[in-house]
Amino acid sequence: MATTSSTPFDKTAPRRDVQSEKPRVTATLSRVGVTNVEKIVRIGSGDDQNFFHAKLDCFVDLAAAQKGVHMSRFEEVVNEAIEEVVLGGEAFRAELLAGRLAEIIRERQGGARAEVSIEARYPEHKPAPVSGVKTQEIYTMFGKAVASARGTRRLVGVQAQGMTACPCAQDLVAERSHARLTERGYDESQIVEIFEAVPVATHNQRGLATLHVGCPEGWEGTIDAARLLQIAESSMSSEIYELMKRSDEVEVVEKAHRNPRFVEDCVREMISGVVAEFGDSLGAEAFVFARQENLETIHQHNVVAERYGLIDEIAAELRGEALDAARHLTLREWLDPR
Repeated sequence: MATTSSTPFDKTAPRRDVQSEKPRVTATLSRVGVTNVEKIVRIGSGDDQNFFHAKLDCFVDLAAAQKGVHMSRFEEVVNEAIEEVVLGGEAFRAELLAGRLAEIIRERQGGARAEVSIEARYPEHKPAPVSGVKTQEIYTMFGKAVASARGTRRLVGVQAQGMTACPCAQDLVAERSHARLTERGYDESQIVEIFEAVPVATHNQRGLATLHVGCPEGWEGTIDAARLLQIAESSMSSEIYELMKRSDEVEVVEKAHRNPRFVEDCVREMISGVVAEFGDSLGAEAFVFARQENLETIHQHNVVAERYGLIDEIAAELRGEALDAARHLTLREWLDPR
């Protein structure tokens, strides 16, 4: 039998680091990474434990002379950061986890910039407004961070559902009701008394409020996500509850109809709440993003309103200053300052 001169494959020999080789086309890439990395994160123990379903996107920039990133390192970094930031603490801080992840990824992958986004769904138990019956509500928390030579910028956000009542339709119904009551012989003082006692009907929407606050490099404070959630929920006509008794239902409906708000009103309430709560502590470079989407009931479309920008510029607007010169800095512009 003829012998072959080829050398058997040596399993102990170092493998080529293909990712570090020079690509055929030398061009930098803005973002390379992994998306939809899912983790279940447990906080606490015993009766005090809570579970978060987290979905992560991790990216790093790629130098022109590097063929690819080491994808397996992303998974290693995620597990390591969860152990370091989450399991050792008392609360889930999505923006801290995102920030630490971005910093480690930038270091391990050798990039000038790394970006991480986290979306976590988690349950909260809260009482219905009248009966006090406990109901489980599912909320969404967001964390985003960009690590670069400047430092790490972090963004914490929440998303909540609520109910809005349309002011315009309510005004039309009130006008028609006023005319009918006048025809039936009620005088103006009686009609005013009736309207004060009986909420006027209007059409409703289920609203989705999203609120983000960004902290610049070097800021050492904390943003309480629970407080952001309160601001987002209270911006709408009424909170909503998954489980309610009849007494709770009438309370929610009446509250909403006594507090009608447009989609635009909700966004303005959110940014006003953020400025009042955090305006003095965050500094001029802090960022705010507020978005309200209402799921219409008498139309087939939905309606949306947004406001984004630096917190000090929004605060100046709320004081009535520089209304015509207001700058609307976008989230992407804030995350990547030039």
